[in-house]
Amino acid sequence: MSPIERYLTGQVQRDLSKKMVFIAGPRQVGKTTLSQTLSGAERGYLNWDVAIHREHILKGELPTSNLWIFDEIHKYRHWRNYLKGLYDSKPAGQQILVTGSGRLDLYRYSGDSLQGRYHLLRLHPFSVTELGLESQSELADLINLSGFPEPCLSGSELEARRWSREYRTLLIREEVATLERIQDLGQLELLMLRLPDLVGSPLSINALREDLQISHKTASSWLNALERLFAIFRLMPFGAPTIRAVKHERKHYHIDWSLPTSEAARFENMVACHLLKWVQFKQDTEGLDWELRYFRDVDRREVDFIVTNKTTPFLMVECKLNDRDVDRSLVYLKNKFPDANAWQISLNGSRDYRNRQGIRVAPAVELLGGLV
Repeated sequence: MSPIERYLTGQVQRDLSKKMVFIAGPRQVGKTTLSQTLSGAERGYLNWDVAIHREHILKGELPTSNLWIFDEIHKYRHWRNYLKGLYDSKPAGQQILVTGSGRLDLYRYSGDSLQGRYHLLRLHPFSVTELGLESQSELADLINLSGFPEPCLSGSELEARRWSREYRTLLIREEVATLERIQDLGQLELLMLRLPDLVGSPLSINALREDLQISHKTASSWLNALERLFAIFRLMPFGAPTIRAVKHERKHYHIDWSLPTSEAARFENMVACHLLKWVQFKQDTEGLDWELRYFRDVDRREVDFIVTNKTTPFLMVECKLNDRDVDRSLVYLKNKFPDANAWQISLNGSRDYRNRQGIRVAPAVELLGGLV
């Protein structure tokens, strides 16, 4: 198979001519591979985890390439001030690309000394569109393999399971130990094992606290750490004055969507990842005020996903395993927001039509193939 050009490559090249570019995302998602496909990458690549590269960085001995790539430099305590000084004194035409994990994303929400000097782009696993998938059988394979390049391109469910198990261990023993102040890694691993069973339902921190015999504060801080490191992401409920929505309960999903044990949860998780990738791509490249949420009200009506633009829903998505009548909750919400596109998608179904309320019922590839 020929190499797959990542969906962010063109945007990275355009942005490098203007500012520094930060590529953030989960480990092993392809950040380094993407950076090394750029012109000048071979001579300009420096990895903080490589001793000789780290020495060059600290001594200020930088490559002569017009492109400097700093991989994993967020592990350096003073990385922000280092990059600020480098950017402010760089020669004309010098390009700077930085790749790493959640720390790159986190600091833009606090006192960021680099503000205005970089564009942040978040890289996600492969999707239906990136892989050019068209059939339900191909989609079924993707659900079981995940979208991470190594297991996805292996084509083997056995290898994918082995990779997923090793990935979880590396994430906890290396990323968490290096970047987070968490001592009880054994209990954190138990939390990681428990979470896939809870995908798709509002996540109760109190229930996790009781299961693991830890404090509410600890459970909450551990979930925040896993979110910062791109292991999980959480969705807030959508609320509007015209609906009696729940206000605080959040649902969570895994970036490795192969983790949930049930087929229905795995399918919903995969759709969540596809929608998040699309939403964040629009946020990062076009500055759009999009958000991914879900809907649930006090009368127990629920729709899996809502995409909003400045708090107004413009896309609603309900997931089903097989062909089913249109979900009543989706009909209810579509009637409340008639201008929004509404889809009920299925993993195994074959029906494709639009009902009288304008809701599209279709196989999942029809929607997912139109994203990014």
